[in-house]
This record gives sequence, C-alpha cells and structure tokens, in this order.
Amino acid sequence: MPIENASLILKKMSHAAMRAGRCPSEVKLVAVTKTVGAEAVKKAVDAGLRCFGENRVQEAQKKISDLISEISNSRIEWHLIGHLQKNKAKYAVQLFDVIQTVDSAALAEELNRQAEKAGKIQRILIQVKLSEEEAKHGVSEKELMSLLEEIKGLHNLKLEGLMTMPPYFEDAEKARPYFKRLREIRDEAGREGYSLPELSMGMSGDFEVAIEEGATMVRIGTAIFGERK
Repeated sequence: MPIENASLILKKMSHAAMRAGRCPSEVKLVAVTKTVGAEAVKKAVDAGLRCFGENRVQEAQKKISDLISEISNSRIEWHLIGHLQKNKAKYAVQLFDVIQTVDSAALAEELNRQAEKAGKIQRILIQVKLSEEEAKHGVSEKELMSLLEEIKGLHNLKLEGLMTMPPYFEDAEKARPYFKRLREIRDEAGREGYSLPELSMGMSGDFEVAIEEGATMVRIGTAIFGERK
C-alpha cells in the first residue's frame, strides 16, 4: 500500500492552509478506507493516521470488528461518510464516532433515539446538497434551517458542522464555488445562532481548493491508498 502518499497529502494540506492564512492543524485528514482491507488500515495506523472514513455500514462492521483488538491502544476515530438509511441507524451509532451524512429530520430523530438507547451522544454533520446531480444526497439549502431547528431539540445528537460533495471535475477550480458556498451557508447559520465549526469538503482531486475555502476535514482515499479495485 502506498502509505508514503499520506505524508505527501499532509504536506499539501499544510501548504494549502498556509496559503489561505490558516493554521494547518485546523484541518483533519479523514482517510477513506472504502474497499480497503483491514491490513492496509492497520498499516495506515502504524504510519500515524488516526481518522478513517467508511461509506457503508456493513463493510465497516466487519472491518472495525477485524481491527478492534489489533489497534485498541490507538485513538482511532471512525466517520461514516456515505449515505445512511434509517434502518441502519442503530448499527451506525454503535460503530461511528461521527456520522457526516445526516440529511433529514427522520434520520436525525432515529439516530437520536438509537443514541439515547446506547447511552451515547452521537456526533453528526449535516450533508448539504449543492449540486443538481440526482445521485447526490443531502438536504437542500432551502430546507437546511428547518433541519437545524429540528436537531436543536434532539439531546443525544451533537451537531458539529456541515458536509458537501460537489460534482466531479477534472479541473479542481470548478469545485471552488461549491466549497465557498458551503462556508457561506455555515456563516449565515452562525448569524442565526447555530455554531457549526466543522466543514467536511474536498476529496483526492480537489482537497487543496477546499482547504483554501475553509474545509476543516478533507476526505481522501484514492490519493492515499491508490485506485479502488
């Protein structure tokens, strides 16, 4: 596994932050391990990575279970970064430190219910849909404020910020308006009294632009682990 790529990514992240007048420590690398085996994740942990993102609950269940004894001494954080169906909420709460893809009041309510049963405060982000692509999930800008209001009353959820996934562009600059807009939405919500410090945006092809526009988390898989099989 080309884990040496991770140090190059971290350098690029650091330079992007400094270009924007930001402190590099403000930006977290979420290493995306979709389809990556447990052994490769263990090597990533040995190389110093501590935050991992999974797209599917079922794949994460097996992987985390396979790794739990081997990396139990490391402070690992698991993020769900793929779409979550309500019927998987119970398992998501059991597995993930952060669920980045909350996109409806119904899902938020179910996560809150499951977190309460588990005696846990579940950290979440709201996924905002800024593109017209049918395949993309997320709450629309128009419906975001009512979802924020709904979540405010759910005491077993800790809302930490927003996440988005722009369309794929060969030219990363074309993604910049989407990242800029998410930051503006966060700031608008802040003026309404909602504290949303985290902005999860940017992937292997455009993370530097995302950081320049305010990302606090970047979700990177291919640039670390190589192309998916």
